[in-house]
Amino acid sequence: MNGMRVLIIDYGVGNHQSVFNALNFLGYNVLLSGNKEDIARAKAYILPGVGAFAEAMKNLRRMKVIDLLKEQILSKKKPILGICLGMQLLADYSEENGLHKGMGLIEGRVVKLESQHGFRVPHVGWSDINIIKRDPIFNKNEDKTHFYFDHSYHFICNNKYISATCRYGKDIVASLQKDNIYGVQFHPEKSQNNGLKLFRSFLNYIQNIESIAY
Repeated sequence: MNGMRVLIIDYGVGNHQSVFNALNFLGYNVLLSGNKEDIARAKAYILPGVGAFAEAMKNLRRMKVIDLLKEQILSKKKPILGICLGMQLLADYSEENGLHKGMGLIEGRVVKLESQHGFRVPHVGWSDINIIKRDPIFNKNEDKTHFYFDHSYHFICNNKYISATCRYGKDIVASLQKDNIYGVQFHPEKSQNNGLKLFRSFLNYIQNIESIAY
């Protein structure tokens, strides 16, 4: 596992250390960095995030890593898991405080949650998810498992990319999957044992890819 080189991308927004601590707790050897050389050498990526979409994209552009990441993910097929804001950054654009271009890794847009039927915005707290695609990241979780959410915006995309939904007034995207690109709207690092199971599934998936490659 030590040679797998999984990188948590540090771009100055959010809870990178919490994700790092969760994976260390599971015994995985991961690196926390935003360095270009580390990005190029990594076998897979985790993109956490808390905060504003525009600021996050501004930081990634300032670091000049977007094109490098897209090359590694799209051309070299290295897996990536986006978490919360990190998942939203995978979209074409976001409507949060204006119109802002995303990384364009999964076709879709990020829009504000509607406050309806007594469901407040932001969506904060524990909610059950409906798993649509169990493999690979949910293969250790039961359906209707609850995860911790904290967001005011949500991802809208073609149903073929949706791997889990959450009921919050209406069905919203809880997770996405497109080839080697994954995203979750909730916070696994704050979701206790359920989140640890998801991380273990994602890391095992990467390990299996590495085994096949060699």
